[in-house]
Amino acid sequence: MRGMREKVLERWIARYRRAWETNDPADIAALWTEDAALYRRPDEEPVLGRDAIVDAWLEVADAPGETTFDYQVLGFGDGVGFVRGWTTYLTDPPSEFSNLWVIRLDRDGRAHEFTEWWMEKT
Repeated sequence: MRGMREKVLERWIARYRRAWETNDPADIAALWTEDAALYRRPDEEPVLGRDAIVDAWLEVADAPGETTFDYQVLGFGDGVGFVRGWTTYLTDPPSEFSNLWVIRLDRDGRAHEFTEWWMEKT
């Protein structure tokens, strides 16, 4: 059963990555519940609601092909996923970031809360 639940999280991450690459508002919106909360940093006020999340995403969107992303699922249970990620921006010069995501998914596999911690590799 655990593998089945983790597949829900894996599918969400794949859809997140697709949205990251396409910046298509429909791809972005499909990730979130209508009343979702996106914490781009845990110490900031969240972006509230699917429409506001789509708008906020597009304000800071990365260009397609600008990043690579690798990740490891650290755990998933009771609808909460913990993901460790590594992002490389293929800019000149390249920059690398470590990420930690906490994702709360609803029964349909959409996020109703997402919190991200990130730090640049020095």
